[in-house]
Amino acid sequence: MIEVSGLTKRFGDKVIAVQDLSFSAKAGEIYGLLGPNGAGKTTTLRMLATLLKPSSGSLKVAGYDVTTHPEDVRRNIGVVNGGMGLYDRLTGREILEYFAYFYGIGKIDAQKRIKQLEGALEMTDLLDRRSSEYSTGMKQKIVIARAVLHEPAVLILDEATNGLDVVARRAVLEFARAYRSKDRVVLFSTHIMAEAEELCERAAIIDHGRLVAQDSVANLKTQSSANNLEEAFFRLTRSVN
Repeated sequence: MIEVSGLTKRFGDKVIAVQDLSFSAKAGEIYGLLGPNGAGKTTTLRMLATLLKPSSGSLKVAGYDVTTHPEDVRRNIGVVNGGMGLYDRLTGREILEYFAYFYGIGKIDAQKRIKQLEGALEMTDLLDRRSSEYSTGMKQKIVIARAVLHEPAVLILDEATNGLDVVARRAVLEFARAYRSKDRVVLFSTHIMAEAEELCERAAIIDHGRLVAQDSVANLKTQSSANNLEEAFFRLTRSVN
């Protein structure tokens, strides 16, 4: 579902945000992209989402090259991060109906899909209130629903639990777990290792734009003689710095 090979992104002559990065994620898994702040995670995800062009290397999403077939990539992805906004004067339902139109979803199908997401994300009390009245966790539910209205094959969660309380955070993690399927992959990018250890089967650890390790979470812990993923993360990143 996601194939990254030799990916490099330069900004000007001096800044290399991502360098020779390679990893792959397959359908049916929640794959972790892990690293500290500034490691290159968000730059990598922006390239996957066709928002930035790679300087070199290749990226494929759902079989489509992000450089040569960006529109096909966009049709197959949904993106959620911790800083996405909503239209304050619209209700949650109006926001979702508005974006359903952009996705080319007809009115009847849109209502069916919104109904499904209403149950999956426990949004019954939200949809008909203006989003200006929402808490941070409520807003994030609408952001997630907006990202998956078109049932994308690839769901990218980039620090999606930032700023959420424990209840809202749990809702995001449970939705990520429920969304994966034999035809879908969830790419879960975070610097919170406890979340990654709970959700992810496999993960890539990056630091300073480079791949440090890629393996199952269990093997990452074993190869670094660590009791948990956070400890493994520190040992692996320190060994290359």
